[in-house]
Amino acid sequence: MTDASALSPAQRARHLADATAGTYDVVVVGGGATGAGAALDAAARGLSVVLVEAGDLAAGTSSRSGKTFHGGLRYLEQLNVKLVNQALHERDLMVNRLCGYLAKPEPFLYPLTRAYERPYIGAGVALYDAMTVSRRGIPHHRHYSRRGALRVAPALDPARVRGGIQYYDVRVDDARHTMVLARTAASLGAAVLTRARVVDVVRDGERVAGVVVADATTGERHRIAARSVINAAGVWSAAIQRLAGAETFRVAPAKGVHVVLAPEALESSTGIFARAEDSVIIIRKWFDHWMLGTTDTPYEGDLASPRAEPAEIDYLLRNINRYLRRPVAREHIVGTFAGLRPLLAPAGDADTTSALSRDHSVVPGPPGMVTIVGGKYTTYRAMAADAVDAATAGLGRQVPRSETADLPLVGTPGWHTVAHRAAQLATRYGVAESDVPRLVGRYGALTEEVLAAGGDDGVRVVPGAGGHLAAEFAYAVTHEGATTLEDLLWHRTHVSFETPDGGAAAAPEIAAIVAPLLGWTDADRDAQVTAYRSWLAAERAALA
Repeated sequence: MTDASALSPAQRARHLADATAGTYDVVVVGGGATGAGAALDAAARGLSVVLVEAGDLAAGTSSRSGKTFHGGLRYLEQLNVKLVNQALHERDLMVNRLCGYLAKPEPFLYPLTRAYERPYIGAGVALYDAMTVSRRGIPHHRHYSRRGALRVAPALDPARVRGGIQYYDVRVDDARHTMVLARTAASLGAAVLTRARVVDVVRDGERVAGVVVADATTGERHRIAARSVINAAGVWSAAIQRLAGAETFRVAPAKGVHVVLAPEALESSTGIFARAEDSVIIIRKWFDHWMLGTTDTPYEGDLASPRAEPAEIDYLLRNINRYLRRPVAREHIVGTFAGLRPLLAPAGDADTTSALSRDHSVVPGPPGMVTIVGGKYTTYRAMAADAVDAATAGLGRQVPRSETADLPLVGTPGWHTVAHRAAQLATRYGVAESDVPRLVGRYGALTEEVLAAGGDDGVRVVPGAGGHLAAEFAYAVTHEGATTLEDLLWHRTHVSFETPDGGAAAAPEIAAIVAPLLGWTDADRDAQVTAYRSWLAAERAALA
């Protein structure tokens, strides 16, 4: 029996044939978290859905976020209580109901450096906790003296820190989460088409009636008819609306840079959240590494390739080092990435993107199209529901309410049971028992499916690939929609920013593993390796 959630080359071909054969209720443009979430929301309501994405799933902002489900503690200071309350509700849904294997609570310590901060910050953190939906799995905040703060975070400078307040938010692998959203949508009948760029919008008089996509794999163009189009293209959303003949809003991209640090960069059992020169600075555990971010600056470059600049890396190091006894240095940096937040701009120009609202907006028009823009990764589900509500208002029939608050994502049901069987799985498939929790944290209840699909050779560790098994790369092609080395090493795994060479040395072996599954010739394999290494060099240019 075919796994309806599997995103494979064969499945893509079937989805393309289906998408061009009739008229769908909804076409969603954009394969980031909001677009994939909208496709899932619509499919769960019984609507016929096609999701189209110009590149890979999560290729843009949704693989370059802060990788945290969070309420946004700093938004309380801006008095945006509504956004924080909504985001905390969504955060807790992820942990307790929707994707617990991908969403893990993480501690953050706010270092107190002035006497007035304890009552001021303490009140904010107490309110943050009070708005939390469920305490299950997410501990309350805690106050620390100077000695206590230094005990949980020895890296802090005792000459600067007077104490601390620790609270919790939730780590998430954003790119994998977005991919799982798309797989869950596919399991409910949605057609998912990556490498399908929208090049035109179909019109029926004044009304939008679908889209035309260019297939990056063949160069062919395909018309997909739909009763409604949801534009969830992120920083490209204004350009998609212009294709439809309207221009009612402007997106102001805000660039955020993160660096990934070696484990020895920081001696701490907790992440640190502190004030920066103009915003906040956060360093936190990222699996076996540390992640430091973020910047928040206007961006006017190529939307497809935002990259860290040396000055931005210097900004991050300078601001975190204000709090540390031993500075984090450039030699601690393993990798870096930059992403763009698609903020809805006001009528006039804003001085800074940090001043723009993180609330989302559903923008109607032209008839037959709605655009969802703004917001933050944590609230993708609510954004998707609002977009589907708006898009289906004109379908002329009753449409059920959103069901996604009660719909666990693929890999979630039964994932705890798989985690409890780590020793049995290790023995059965010949992997290290210590490796099973990592696999469960990536695949949840599908972990055994990944191990079984790999065969005897699949459970070997690929040298230079961050501890990943050969089976994981094969599975990424047969079930997770990966079609290039960049997809494999950036969006499905973290090899590109978690290993010293970004997977450059491992690329030929990984290409050999997936070549038969993707129909690559020897020349195709070589071209993929060359293209990946060139992309990687550009990504890491600021570290040279």
